[in-house]
Amino acid sequence: MTARIDLDATLVAIAALGPLDDAAMAAATSHLDGLTKPPGSLGRLEGLVVTLAGITGDPHISMARRAIVVAAGDHGVTRQGVSAYPSDVTAQMIANFIEGGAAINALAAAADASLTVIDVGVGGPIPDVATGPRGGRLVSARIRAGTADMTVGPAMTRGEAIAAIGVGLWAVDELRSAGLDLVGIGDMGIGNTTAASALVAALTGSSPGDVTGRGTGIDDIAHRRKVAAIERALARNRPDPADPVGVLAAVGGLEIGALAGVILGCVAARVPVVLDGFITGAAALVAATLSPVVAERVIASHRSVEPGHAVVLDRLGLLPLLDLDLRLGEGTGAALAVQLIDAAVRVRDEMATFASAAVSGPVGSA
Repeated sequence: MTARIDLDATLVAIAALGPLDDAAMAAATSHLDGLTKPPGSLGRLEGLVVTLAGITGDPHISMARRAIVVAAGDHGVTRQGVSAYPSDVTAQMIANFIEGGAAINALAAAADASLTVIDVGVGGPIPDVATGPRGGRLVSARIRAGTADMTVGPAMTRGEAIAAIGVGLWAVDELRSAGLDLVGIGDMGIGNTTAASALVAALTGSSPGDVTGRGTGIDDIAHRRKVAAIERALARNRPDPADPVGVLAAVGGLEIGALAGVILGCVAARVPVVLDGFITGAAALVAATLSPVVAERVIASHRSVEPGHAVVLDRLGLLPLLDLDLRLGEGTGAALAVQLIDAAVRVRDEMATFASAAVSGPVGSA
């Protein structure tokens, strides 16, 4: 990657957007009500069509060009025994993404979406592998080789946090240059549920115990270590919830920063963005704290089993499309939701109207 996009300019552009486009949403609703079905009978599929119109300003916007963006980074807090897997797995899984052997490869292919994997802060070298038929494209944008241990000091500098957000902004700009209608986001990083839990606790005032789950499947002893590590990190760094960049720097992750940048870049460009689970939710919380209009312009794909995810969804006022007990990350939930969005757009574009099908409409009231 080359130049990065300015965060302040992006925030100004987002502030200028105003509310969702009422006229476009009304036109989308009118079109849906004219299709051969009772009004509203396809429930939240119809709601998706209306939301897409509100975000983009176009009631007939195409969703044909889809991309999944996965940001990756390592976390110094893993030295505290908070994960069931070693940090080496981050780089190894990126190689798996490139070869095409991960869950997100299968689900991105099912969603007819490209896959871009961004190394923002992986701790070690990525294994040299050949790109498979369903493999992702690797973008090297490493700011540093993993964050520092947040229990003994800030995870990163403020400048590094801003640079991570800039990577995400750049990624959206680069994807848009080739054509882009819809983005789903995902994450990869051993230890990142610890960082996400700390972020959510800091930004919402929740207790670490209430927002911290078992991540990759840790046992009770490791879970207690994880909660204690977050408590120490918050006590040591004292992040200010009114300063989301400062919170990101203190207890966050480089990949979380990049995902916040992707969200902000998509919102500024009026490109619908689909969140995955807890990690991307924490990134959305950072983005929405920077610019409150973000919350109504993102789509929540699913509700993770991580307890902190419910807190994030509630804070952002988002109702997820799916509840499948997912907890993998990688953008898997987002890729599934992209397929639902595709179904909603097909309903909009391929159903007949009452007039075109010569079907009688509802009887008017007397």
